[in-house]
Amino acid sequence: MITFHIERFVDVYAEMYPLLVEHYEEISQHREHGVPLDPQVDVYQSRENAGNLLMVIARDAGRIVGYFIGIVAPALHYKSCLSCSPDIFYVQREYRRDGTAAAMFGHVEKELRRRGVKVWMVGSKHAHNVTQLFEHLSFEPFEITYAKWIGED
Repeated sequence: MITFHIERFVDVYAEMYPLLVEHYEEISQHREHGVPLDPQVDVYQSRENAGNLLMVIARDAGRIVGYFIGIVAPALHYKSCLSCSPDIFYVQREYRRDGTAAAMFGHVEKELRRRGVKVWMVGSKHAHNVTQLFEHLSFEPFEITYAKWIGED
């Protein structure tokens, strides 16, 4: 049975790091450009200490099988609008067709509502499209983000 928990970065980072590596190896476009996985642990800790980090962890029999990390803070242009901006989310392959992702996002939404968040942004990589999941969860297209690699590979 999959369970979902709001967990602290400082408590779970070492345990979830192998899943971050798996995530990086599977879909990172940064990897394709020679950029190594190198999380800014101190920044995550600082945001957590400030109360701006949300982590929902999916577990199967205690083992981490997915995660959602978001930044909760007032929008820069709308200080009265508490927002959740995406950092990263991942669900292991074997849990992708059983509703785990939708259930995890449901737990995220419940926590965001509890915190008083007004708008929740998520993103889908073009090469790894999950818009079907987001539309199922009643997200609406809001903005298209483009990227251009301009540094040397």
